[in-house]
Amino acid sequence: MEDEKNISEFEMEDQKIVSNTELSIWEALIPVIALIGMLAYNIYVYGDDALSGSNQFILLMGATVAAIVGFLNKVTYKRMLSEVAENVKSTTGALLILLMVGALAGTWLISGIIPTMIYYGLQILNPTIFLAACVIICAIISIATGSSWTTSATVGIALVGIGETLGISIGMTAGAVLSGAYFGDKMSPLSDTTNLAPAMAGGELFSHIKYMSLTTIPTIVITLIIFIIIGFSIDTSGSPQISDKLNAIKGAFTISPWLFVVPVLVIGMIIKKTPPLIALLLGALLGGVAAIIAQPNIVATVAGAETLNFQSAYRGVMNALTVDTSVTTTSEELNDLFSAGGMKGMLGTIWLIVCAMVFGGVMDAIGALSRITDALLKRATSIFGLFASTVASCLALNVTASDQYLALVVPGKMFKKAYEDRGLAPENLSRTLEDSGTVTSVLIPWNTCGAYHSKVLFGYAGATAYIPFAFFSIISPFMTLIFAAFKIKIKMLRDK
Repeated sequence: MEDEKNISEFEMEDQKIVSNTELSIWEALIPVIALIGMLAYNIYVYGDDALSGSNQFILLMGATVAAIVGFLNKVTYKRMLSEVAENVKSTTGALLILLMVGALAGTWLISGIIPTMIYYGLQILNPTIFLAACVIICAIISIATGSSWTTSATVGIALVGIGETLGISIGMTAGAVLSGAYFGDKMSPLSDTTNLAPAMAGGELFSHIKYMSLTTIPTIVITLIIFIIIGFSIDTSGSPQISDKLNAIKGAFTISPWLFVVPVLVIGMIIKKTPPLIALLLGALLGGVAAIIAQPNIVATVAGAETLNFQSAYRGVMNALTVDTSVTTTSEELNDLFSAGGMKGMLGTIWLIVCAMVFGGVMDAIGALSRITDALLKRATSIFGLFASTVASCLALNVTASDQYLALVVPGKMFKKAYEDRGLAPENLSRTLEDSGTVTSVLIPWNTCGAYHSKVLFGYAGATAYIPFAFFSIISPFMTLIFAAFKIKIKMLRDK
């Protein structure tokens, strides 16, 4: 089109990056500044309730500001809508996974799977080392599955429940769960981000993992030390009150180690490279079968029937899969814990992700994303400056594009040649992308990862409470900058 002659685009790993030569850096930053300002005021007014709806509209208002900037720079409405459609399309898999996680949580509740995990976990996990144990357990599961999302949706939910019954802050437990989950997500060869980062940088997978361990292992060690210190310093109510909770769980559910068969099968499917969507769907259905076998009375109650027959079994399982369900015990704390929203409970998060993708799509369409990245690249006058610019670019993309993959793809392509020109091996770029792009996505509440984990682990009430305790994600970018500043293990393309 004639009015778009200054705009060009190129394909990058199924993502389009738009460049607009008429857009200045200050114009590119206007929507970001406006969004941050509006979100800050909205959170001030609504507090933790902001994610229940008002933040979603603020994201649309931010997209409106970006669209106005675009119109003033000769970007058409059609182009912006096209980029929004591409962005929303790219999240299709994530949205479907969210629905399946909601369904799985429902059937795993009424089947007694989650209560059984909590029942045995309360007896095994010492309150003092509980947070450190959460990190280790989730790290192992995430390395095996290659997915932080799957880890949160399975053992993460159970660990948050155990922590709550021990009197440990949900935010602390969620921070420990996510620290372990993202360690595994970074280091597992099965992880999509672990494969994407070296692909963007032009490196090789296992060389990337080996090189990344130099910054990742010290980070997880520091994280564990912090959680161990916290564990010894907090007061927990687990020891004197566990017996009451154990009796309440056993009084409401049939507790059996056989129920662990379902989560083991789901984790096994993920390890065998079954697509997560399929594994979670099968896990939800298996949870329904387990509910009919192990908890017939609960299934009948959820169905609103007095006895279990084919119709009430169908209705009970279907309710657990799709809508709000709860199981009453003799403990008020457990009553709050033993409730699930099914697929319906995930609709708020889906709404948030779609609105975030609208903002990211418009920002991409007007050329703001590439303009911000280009400006950061121009300031990289030294090797440390190059690393710092990469970190800043990844963080900016996680905030503005609201998507973890874009935070790897855009800086990866934009910075690749700059690293080569300075004689730096591609492992430097791929490691920095993971240290600053992969792990920080969970720190942004409206990012797809932040929205997902907030909802899965403890809903919107206090959804941002885990952020101060997600130590692994907070420390990782600083660790990579420390290595760059002191030139520790900086791999070169050639000896000098």
